[in-house]
Amino acid sequence: MTVTTVHNPLLLGTGLPPFDRIETAHIVPGIKALLENLAADFAALEASATPTWDGLVEPLTRIEERLGWSWGIVGHLMGVKNSPELRAAYEEVQPALVQFATQMGQSKPLYDAFKQLRASAEWDSFDPAQQRIVETSIREAELSGVGLEGAEKDRFNEIQQALAELTTKFSNNVLDATKAFSLTLTTAEEVDGLPPSLLALAAQLARDAGSEGATPEAGPWRITLDFPCYGPFMQHSRRRDFREQLYRAFVTRASEGDVNNNPNIEKILALRHEMANLLGYSTYADLSLARKMAPSVEAIDKLMGELRAASYDTAVKELSDLQAFAAEKGAAEANALTHWDTAFWAERIREEQYGLNDEELRPYFPLPQVLDGLFALANRIFDITIAPADGTAPVWHPDVRYFQVLNGGGDPIAHFYLDPYSRPAEKRGGAWMDTCINRGKIAGQVRLPVAYLVCNQAPPVDGKPSLMTFRDVETLFHEFGHGLHHMLTQVDYTGAAGINNVEWDAVELPSQFMENWCYHRDTLLTLARHVDTGAPLPEDLYQKIVAARTFMTGSAILRQVRFGWTDIELHHRYQPDGGETVAEVNQRIAAQSSILKPLPEDAFLCAFTHIFAGGYAAGYYSYFWAEVLSADAFAAFEEVGLENEQAVVETGRRFRDTVLALGGSRHPMEVFKAFRGREPSTQALLRHRGLVAA
Repeated sequence: MTVTTVHNPLLLGTGLPPFDRIETAHIVPGIKALLENLAADFAALEASATPTWDGLVEPLTRIEERLGWSWGIVGHLMGVKNSPELRAAYEEVQPALVQFATQMGQSKPLYDAFKQLRASAEWDSFDPAQQRIVETSIREAELSGVGLEGAEKDRFNEIQQALAELTTKFSNNVLDATKAFSLTLTTAEEVDGLPPSLLALAAQLARDAGSEGATPEAGPWRITLDFPCYGPFMQHSRRRDFREQLYRAFVTRASEGDVNNNPNIEKILALRHEMANLLGYSTYADLSLARKMAPSVEAIDKLMGELRAASYDTAVKELSDLQAFAAEKGAAEANALTHWDTAFWAERIREEQYGLNDEELRPYFPLPQVLDGLFALANRIFDITIAPADGTAPVWHPDVRYFQVLNGGGDPIAHFYLDPYSRPAEKRGGAWMDTCINRGKIAGQVRLPVAYLVCNQAPPVDGKPSLMTFRDVETLFHEFGHGLHHMLTQVDYTGAAGINNVEWDAVELPSQFMENWCYHRDTLLTLARHVDTGAPLPEDLYQKIVAARTFMTGSAILRQVRFGWTDIELHHRYQPDGGETVAEVNQRIAAQSSILKPLPEDAFLCAFTHIFAGGYAAGYYSYFWAEVLSADAFAAFEEVGLENEQAVVETGRRFRDTVLALGGSRHPMEVFKAFRGREPSTQALLRHRGLVAA
C-alpha cells in the first residue's frame, strides 16, 4: 500500500531540500506517511531478498537513503531553526522512527542474506568498498540486537527508544539553559575592558531583546552564555565579580530546575550500560570501540596517560606564570587566581608578551576575505575551485550561503551550504559538518554530494562583515576539512562514500589537518586583509600568531584529557548503582588532570552534549586519536618543504586521492598508510603542541 500526502515537501525524497517550502506542520504527517511507505517496502525486501549485491544491498540502500533524506532535514532544522513547535513535532514522530530503524537493524532475513553474500562466490569479485559495506552491515546488525530473542529483545528495544528521547531532551535543556541566562549592563564602569566588537554585539543582543535604542557606545549591553559573547567577556572584562557570575552560570548550565540534566545523565549511563550487557559487552565503552579504530580502552588510557605526562608540568608552570604576571600588575587576586581569572590574565600576557590580542586581529579576518583565502588554498593543494552558487538552492535563513565545488576540468563535483553566524534563540552552539546528500551512482549516473557547514561566529554588526577571531578562522578550516572528506570522495557506493563507514576516531583527521594551514605563512597572509584598508596582515602580527600557537598549550591539552578520561571513566568503570556518583567521578578525574580543581558545584557534565547528546559517547578521546593522524599527515607537507610548491602540490594530490577520496572504503589505517607510507607517530602532535623540540 502506498500512502501519499499531497504536496508535502518532506516526501520528495531526492534532490536539494526545499527549505523555502518546508513548514513544521509538514513533519508529523510527512514522516508518518514515509514510515508507512517504507515499512511496506522493507517487508517486501525481507520477503524477496537474495544474497547478491543487486538483490540485497542496493534495495536496502534505497530504503535507508529515502529515510535519511527526510529525517535528515528534520534533524538539521532541529540544530539551526529550533522552536517549541519543531520540538513537539520531532518528539511526536521520533518513537515511530526509532522503532522502524530498530526493526531494520534487527532483520534476521537480511542479516542471514548478508552472511550468505559474504560466503558466496560473488564475494571475491567485490572491490574493497563493497566488502567493507557488507562487513559493516553484519556487524551493525549484531550491535543492533539481531541475535536477541524474547524479553531481552523487547528490553533492548525499550532502551533504544528511551535513549533517543533522553538525548534529545538533554540537548534541548542545554539550549534552553544557555538561552535563559543574560546579564544586562548599563554603565561604562560595568563594561570596562570590553572590546568594541563585543560592545557592538552586546548592544545588538540588547536591541534584539527589546532595548531599541541600545548602542555600542552608550548601551545597554546584554551579555549571554552564547560563546561569541561569553568567550570574549571572560577574556576582557575588568569586572571580576561579573566574570565570576558568568563563569558560575556557564559551568552550572542545565543542572537545576526544569532543565536539570543530572537525572538524564544517570538514566543515559544506566541504559547504555544495560544495553552493552544485553549485547554481550562488559561496558558501553567496549561496545563503542567495536565501531572504532582504537583497539581497546587500555590503548586509549595509554594515549591519555602520555598526553597528561607530557602536558602536566607545563600546565603547572602556565598557572604559575599567570599568577606572577597578575602580581606584577598589582592584582588583588594574584595569589588566588581561579577559574574566572585564567582567561583574563592569559589574554593580558598574550597582549604583552606576544603583542597579540583577538581584537587587534579581528579586522584582518572579515569572513568574505577568509573564505577567499580558504578556497585559494583548496585550489592550490587539491586542484578544486569553489564558486558561489547563491540563489540556486533554497536556504533556511537569509544568512545561509550556497557554493559549488568544481574539479580541475571545471566540472561540478559537489556543493555545500554555509551557515556561519550565531543565532542563540534558535541555533545550537558549536560548529559542525553534516551530510545533506551522499555521493552515489544511481542508474549509471553519479549523484553529487552536498554538505552542511555550520559555525557560530559573531554576526555582521553595524554594516561591517563578520569579523572573525583567529579561533573562528581555525574552526571554519576545521569544518571545511570535514566537508572536503564528504565532498571529494571518489567512492560510488553510498555506504562507504565520504565520511560514511569511517571509524569515528579517524573521522577528525581531515578537519584537524586543515587547521594546520592557519599557521602557514603564505596561506594566512592570503586570507588576512584589513576590512577597511585591504592591507595584508603585517609580518610582525603573523610571527606573533605563530609564536603564540603553543601559548597555554599544556592547560589546553590537560583540559581535553580531563574530558576524554571522564567520558571513558563514566562509560567503562563507573557503575550506575555503585558507591560513587557521577559528580564524584567528575571531581576525581579532575583531581588527576586539572591544575585548578573544579568548583564543588561544577556541573559541566550537564552541558556536555558531545557525549550525552552527540556521537562522542565513549569516544571523546577521538579528537586526540585523530590529531595523532592529522599532525603526522601535515608533517608529510613539512618534510617536503612548505615553500616547495611542486612538492606541496604533489603531496596535496596524494592526500586528496587517499584520505579524502577513499572515504570509508578501507580501514583508516590502510588509508593512512596509503598516504604516508607507514603507520602514524605521536611525535608530530607533540611537536606541533610545543611539548617536544621542533
